[in-house]
Amino acid sequence: MQDLDGAAARIVEQIVSADVLVVGSPTFKGSYTGLFKHFFDLLDPASLRGKPVLVTATGGGDKHALIVEHQLRPLFGFFEALTLPTAIFASERDFAGGKLVGDAVRLRTEQAIEQAVNTLDARRPVRSGVAA
Repeated sequence: MQDLDGAAARIVEQIVSADVLVVGSPTFKGSYTGLFKHFFDLLDPASLRGKPVLVTATGGGDKHALIVEHQLRPLFGFFEALTLPTAIFASERDFAGGKLVGDAVRLRTEQAIEQAVNTLDARRPVRSGVAA
């Protein structure tokens, strides 16, 4: 990371210090893009250990849906991140006018967000309610 300029180093630090990551990539030849992979190559392998990660991807059709299971989950497994159970894949038919309109993908998105919030809540320290 010492080879990065100040702006890039700050972006990496923001990602490493985030409470949860929502990461995604368009599907390119059945996998994530080269730029996506290049960015994660900049991170120390231990930097995401235990961090909750919600994986997402887009693709031209249903045949690309397995990118989240066969490409993204193994990548974040390498980092020993806590990949949330629900992944989100959306194809062209799930969008209209730049907005997410597919009912199934909207439900999965709500479910994934709920899992992320619950994971964060479970990690917050419990304070004693005892008054002095």
